[in-house]
Amino acid sequence: MNIHEYQAKAVLKSYGAPVAAGVPVLSLDDVQKAVDTLPGPLWVVKSQIHAGGRGKGKFVEAEAGEKGGVRLAFNKEDVFKFAEQMLGKHLVTAQTGQDGKQVNRLYIEDGADIDRELYLSLLIDRATGKPAFVASTEGGMDIEEVAHDTPEKILTLPIDPMAGVTDKDSAQLCDALKLEGSAREDGMKLFPILYKAFTEKDMSMLEINPLIVMEDGHLRVLDAKVSFDGNALFRHPDIQELRDKTEEDEKEIEASEWDLAYIALDGTIGCMVNGAGLAMATMDIIKLYGEEPANFCDVGGGAGKEKVAAAFKIIMKDPNVKGILVNIFGGIMKCDVIAEGVIAAVKETNLAVPLVVRLEGTNVDEGKAIIANSGLNVIPADDLDDAAKKITEAIKG
Repeated sequence: MNIHEYQAKAVLKSYGAPVAAGVPVLSLDDVQKAVDTLPGPLWVVKSQIHAGGRGKGKFVEAEAGEKGGVRLAFNKEDVFKFAEQMLGKHLVTAQTGQDGKQVNRLYIEDGADIDRELYLSLLIDRATGKPAFVASTEGGMDIEEVAHDTPEKILTLPIDPMAGVTDKDSAQLCDALKLEGSAREDGMKLFPILYKAFTEKDMSMLEINPLIVMEDGHLRVLDAKVSFDGNALFRHPDIQELRDKTEEDEKEIEASEWDLAYIALDGTIGCMVNGAGLAMATMDIIKLYGEEPANFCDVGGGAGKEKVAAAFKIIMKDPNVKGILVNIFGGIMKCDVIAEGVIAAVKETNLAVPLVVRLEGTNVDEGKAIIANSGLNVIPADDLDDAAKKITEAIKG
């Protein structure tokens, strides 16, 4: 689960991290409160959407001279003007797609005198299975670009979960970020704070880009992006309250209510599979045949007829879907149950796109018989390669 920048900063501030004073804005009526609360003389007006690259983003409805989803205001009049130009508009960034995301919230905060911009994040290092800091002196840039162009400027530091962040770890991070004086003292305090927040709140990612050294020599968290492990949210009702469903795909919200693993993608072939590994293989082979998957959809190992039908209908809600591939290996889940769910969903949705079904495993003969005797235009497949070939040919034909 993702949250907005202002929410992430509030979480980090509760642990003692240095963040600027700021006020969330949900409507134009809130702007006056923000201006009255913050002293100025410099304000930063930030669009709040679940996407990176906001500063370089463009508004679909923008007029000449209106640039970026993050803007500096040097007077109160500009704060109001920028808020009016942003709220309710659609911001397009490298992570939103061409339609952008509607800005329903702003965050207005005190400006900062920046001396240097740094990059810092916490995530789970797959190579070691441990939480790890990623640090670079190249703040304010996409870390992927830094990794590609100047990998020597990135430090990845795994943390021993039993020991936590030691003074040696903090010193190594300070050295990597070239922190001296007050900034180094702040860093020695900050890194354990961030690690504590990361582990106690079950975060899957904590990214601060940039972490700044101000002209007075102290550190400040200038931006914060936080994601939480959805499997651990039951332990954190306070975090669940931060969820903004307007930032989520409607299909993904409905899928979560059925306990389905569903992620919307940009392709044209809908996929319904049981098992994450099989789902990834299915998407890969679709790409091998020159097409793109429209979704990742794992119905799980023990889904019943109703859950299968729900997954099918969610896939069909995507207007970009030109064909559907059902690829099921029956283990705990029986192929005849899958077949019944698929047939029920096809009838309810009046399916108008090609459907290829590949079944294998428990009760496979019964499942194939149900599909064959349904009287519906369903294309059977013998194996995964055959299924991918048939669905790609079907949508082209």
